[in-house]
Amino acid sequence: MGLWILLAIIVILAVWAMTIYNGLVALRNRFKNAFAQIDVQLKRRYDLIPNLVEVAKGYIKHERETLEAVIKARNQAVAAASAAGANPGNPAAMQGLGQAEGALSGVLGRLFALAESYPDLKANQNMLALQEELSSTENKVSFARQAFNDAVMEYNTKRESFPDNFFAGAFGFAPAELLTATESAEERKPPKVAF
Repeated sequence: MGLWILLAIIVILAVWAMTIYNGLVALRNRFKNAFAQIDVQLKRRYDLIPNLVEVAKGYIKHERETLEAVIKARNQAVAAASAAGANPGNPAAMQGLGQAEGALSGVLGRLFALAESYPDLKANQNMLALQEELSSTENKVSFARQAFNDAVMEYNTKRESFPDNFFAGAFGFAPAELLTATESAEERKPPKVAF
């Protein structure tokens, strides 16, 4: 009788441990999938930028530095996104992606501000369409980032909660990093619009 009770306790503990392990795996896969959704939108954004630069190049011939800065920032963001995509839970990769995206947003803002100085460029239908597409993509990236951060938060909460934290450490479930914006306080200020 005592052997059956001991066996039942062992089976219950094993099922309990498997449930915790499987829950952690499911949450880890959920945040990896959420990052894949960000990655899709970032790739779309990165594909739009060269077209935007090409359209602007014809009008902004004297602003070569700005155009080169946009392409350089785009290439750095692509590399950072690739590194983050390889391991979405890696804190260094997430911070690198956040910094690269912040830099890219900054130079794109400078390009758009510069485009305001060129009435022909500002009125160009291709430029307007690309700006609208880029704006739409930015919104999709924001929503995907929110979903990713929610999934990371849920995963981190579960892996840090008792008794899951014992299994998380034993099975190598490392904490995941949130994807945050790295803009400075100045960049976070809303733009001033004057008519």
